Amino acid sequence: MNNQQSYYETMYILRPDIAEDEVTNYINKYNKLLEEFGGTILDSQMRGKRRLAYQIAKHREGIYVQLSHQGDGQHIFKIEKAMRLSEDVIRYMTVKQEGPLPTPRPSTKSSTQVDDKENPETKVESKEKQPVLNADNLTSEKEGTKILKTTES
Repeated sequence: MNNQQSYYETMYILRPDIAEDEVTNYINKYNKLLEEFGGTILDSQMRGKRRLAYQIAKHREGIYVQLSHQGDGQHIFKIEKAMRLSEDVIRYMTVKQEGPLPTPRPSTKSSTQVDDKENPETKVESKEKQPVLNADNLTSEKEGTKILKTTES
């Protein structure tokens, strides 16, 4: 096939008051349903709890989950029906995408916690040693490369 392939992205919002292990159960449930209905999962990510633009079903926040998948298009109706029947899904939307297929990203939440425990030296030092930026020393460009000028305080 060409470099440009079509795939689908489904974003769904779960109620904010459900536990984290239940969120994981819902993600696994919809991933398994999608595969049963003939779709292939490209990427599945929990985007976290965020404030909604407007109130939905008396909720001001929601837990966002993004699901990238491929299939013949018939699986979308079935997965959306399962989401519509669930009381914990307050919104969902599927969009057809065209372009390079998304690559699965590792979970950033657990990897940063592990890095901090293993490398305590990576923590930021005091503010006294960090450079101070002001209007006199912002940036200058030379032949397409940005050079940052700093002064010590």
